[in-house]
Amino acid sequence: MDKLRVVYRNIFLESILILAVFVQVYTGLRLFIKKRKAASGLFEKLHLWSGFYLAIFFVFHLSAVFAGRLLLDLDTNIYFGAAGLNTFPFYLFFIPYYGLAILSFFGHIASIHAAKMKRSLLGINVHQQSYLILIIGLFMTIIIMCGLTDAFKGYDIPEAYKIMIGK
Repeated sequence: MDKLRVVYRNIFLESILILAVFVQVYTGLRLFIKKRKAASGLFEKLHLWSGFYLAIFFVFHLSAVFAGRLLLDLDTNIYFGAAGLNTFPFYLFFIPYYGLAILSFFGHIASIHAAKMKRSLLGINVHQQSYLILIIGLFMTIIIMCGLTDAFKGYDIPEAYKIMIGK
């Protein structure tokens, strides 16, 4: 993370990244409003609803990261997210919040795959491939959540980050 920050925290590149996220959020919400009533089929609905969740997630996530960086003067690293994921009652919010974001990402990819792919691969039809993407996403969500919580090893949250959980 420290090595990549030289690239993505460059004021020019960071501005482009933030602009790209807000363009995604704006266009995604417009598409959601326009197409939500006409959506039919599992993957078309999954595309809309996963995109809707990701749009909301990105707005809240970026707001939290900038508040952590600019207001709390924290390094928004792994401890920034892990503080809430490992503290009761905060994990009752943060585990579903992050878990749904990961699942929504894979759901969005699976639904786009179902819409855009025209042929089967290795004898697996397009819808089966999309379901496989969803299953991989579910396993990735479980692995990531277990890795960031006390399920495997837990994190010793440094004192500076305990402000995130009211301590």
